[in-house]
Amino acid sequence: MSALRNYLDKIKPNFEEGGKLHAFRSVFDGFETFLFVPNNTAKSGTHIHDAIDSKRIMSLVVIALIPAMLFGMYNVGYQHFNATGAEGGFWAMFFYGFLAVLPKIIVSYVVGLGIEFAVAQWKNEEIQEGFLVSGMLIPLIVPIECPLWILAIATAFAVIFAKEVFGGTGMNVFNVALITRAFLFFAYPTKMSGDAVWVSQGSIFGLGGDKFVDGYTGATALGQAATAASPTGFPDFNMDMITGFIPGSIGETSVIAIAIGAVILLWSGVASWKTMCSVFVGGALMAWVFNAIGPDTAIANMPWYEHLVLGGFCFGAVFMATDPVTSARTECGKYIYGFLIGVMAIVIRVLNPGYPEGMMLAILLMNIFAPLIDYCVVQSNISKREKRVAKV
Repeated sequence: MSALRNYLDKIKPNFEEGGKLHAFRSVFDGFETFLFVPNNTAKSGTHIHDAIDSKRIMSLVVIALIPAMLFGMYNVGYQHFNATGAEGGFWAMFFYGFLAVLPKIIVSYVVGLGIEFAVAQWKNEEIQEGFLVSGMLIPLIVPIECPLWILAIATAFAVIFAKEVFGGTGMNVFNVALITRAFLFFAYPTKMSGDAVWVSQGSIFGLGGDKFVDGYTGATALGQAATAASPTGFPDFNMDMITGFIPGSIGETSVIAIAIGAVILLWSGVASWKTMCSVFVGGALMAWVFNAIGPDTAIANMPWYEHLVLGGFCFGAVFMATDPVTSARTECGKYIYGFLIGVMAIVIRVLNPGYPEGMMLAILLMNIFAPLIDYCVVQSNISKREKRVAKV
């Protein structure tokens, strides 16, 4: 690493004021601070020093996403081989999924980072690091059959209108990855829902067989429950719902892989256990309420534990609801914020059969109310202190 450090120090003057590459100072600064912790110190003012900066926090979140990403790659191959009846072992399935998912990751980062680089150069500011996480989240929350050009449009829309117009990283009101998914769902609904978008079509470089069964559909478990004619038509609980060997968005199916990511986030202190646990409590309680007094439909009668492990519930609770920028920041507010996300996710699932996956809308809705929750908590604390002072 010392050789790389020396090389960066050697070329750095070219990117500073007066250098021949000064126009690309933001690009160089972003690359340098990604590789090495900055050693600049404040000259004045009062500051709280920490051993970690935002780039390291983002890097930890990306690391926590790796288990879900790797399993998602394998599951893409597994679902395709299972649908076609093609023969292949573990590595054949994994490489098929790897080749199918990798272009989505590349498109997400190229489009998102490209816009952030351009904005940073235009504003003559340092490149912000928030998209390191969003760029990984976006490919994991879309169906495998989502076209790349549509993904590029949605990513550009989200970065520009859900982030940059608010001032960039740390200023956005809504979760950028979820805005991408919402844009896709409402602008291109046939590419984000239905039964034909969850299983990869055709072979890739000779992997996965020479042909695909025309018209094959792979409905998700939530989709089956939402369209079931009988109140008992929800899928039977099985280990595939935990391990993740079911159709669904690329990174959202495996509870085990997501749980590994949750442990990393909680152990490192990046995510709040209060928010995360409250989401599950709210979801379980609301599902139990619908079981007891809800409508006579399959998805309303689905056991609470199936609601928690199916769809994007676990993924949203671990990686989306805990976003430190768009979630509640007061300690009491985190409980309220997470609980309401879980409640709203189940309400949307049960009462809107046309949209059985309610986690996205629930989190985006609570993104709006997070500042209000924090405000109410702070004002409540102020009122309590004023009453204590008045009694003295």
